[in-house]
Parts: sequence; structure tokens; C-alpha cells
Amino acid sequence: MPLMTWQLWFAHLDCVDSPLPWQSPQDNLSPGRVAQSFAVIIASIGTPAIPPKLRGKSPGRSKGDRLPPRIRYPTVKKHPSKRKKTEKNPVPTAPIAI
Repeated sequence: MPLMTWQLWFAHLDCVDSPLPWQSPQDNLSPGRVAQSFAVIIASIGTPAIPPKLRGKSPGRSKGDRLPPRIRYPTVKKHPSKRKKTEKNPVPTAPIAI
């Protein structure tokens, strides 16, 4: 926070007041107004980064070139599957003679 305050204080001489429609113009810029116009200063300074180089569009896979089939692996089960529950009162298959 202190570094940001010092940065705004040093930049207040280079800032041009560009108030929003509901703001009145100021001669002595506040830190908020300096922060508001700080984007103009940053844009004028520029960036030290080199712009990316265009490499063109890659040709992709050549015609007729096929990928090898994928390796298929067996399914891994973490626990054995549950058995289906059988009926408690099984239905008799043949009549019972008494």
C-alpha cells in the first residue's frame, strides 16, 4: 500500500485531469483522480515484453496418415459387485403331496 501511494504521488505531476461527467474538474489532483488517469500513463510508457511472433497455421496431419489404435485396458473394480438378493419364500416347483 505505501508503494502504491508513493507511485501515485510521483505520477500526479504527469497526469491530466479527465473527469467523468458527474465529477467537477480539479486543479490539485487527489490520489483517486491520479489512479483514475493512471491507465493513460501506463499506455504511454508501454510494456517491456516482446510481442508474440506469428508462426502461421500448422499443416496438421498429412492425408492418409492414420493414428495407431488406442491401447485398451481392462476395467478396474475397487470392490466386488453385490449379489442380487434372492426371494425369501421361494415358489415351489412341484406340488407337495400330503
